[in-house]
Amino acid sequence: MSPNLEMLRSTYEGQSSENATRLLDLLAADAEWVEADGFPYAGTFRGPDAIVANVFKRLATEWIGYRAEAHSYLEQGDQIVAFGFYSGTCKETGRAMRAAFAHHYTFRDGKIARMVQYVDSHTVRLAMQA
Repeated sequence: MSPNLEMLRSTYEGQSSENATRLLDLLAADAEWVEADGFPYAGTFRGPDAIVANVFKRLATEWIGYRAEAHSYLEQGDQIVAFGFYSGTCKETGRAMRAAFAHHYTFRDGKIARMVQYVDSHTVRLAMQA
């Protein structure tokens, strides 16, 4: 297993708060984070502060037990794709969801330079509808 894959796996396999800390440590200062069109948190965010503010803080405040669990990975050079499922319960509606995802990472010098999300946005939006 490559060092990049080993580090990335550690961001999915622990407690959510620990995973977030490890992920922040892996982000390049100019990292680009692309949340899929149609996803409630859609957009392109640059740098750890923007990524935390526009994605992770919202997930932490709008969901109960939100998790991203990867079950398999593909690696080629500096590219890694993680496949898995999001799960959690929307605080506002009390509805639970489980949505498939793929995260495509590009590494540069041992750091995440870019992540592009592919996700079943419909499933997530259904859980958020009152």
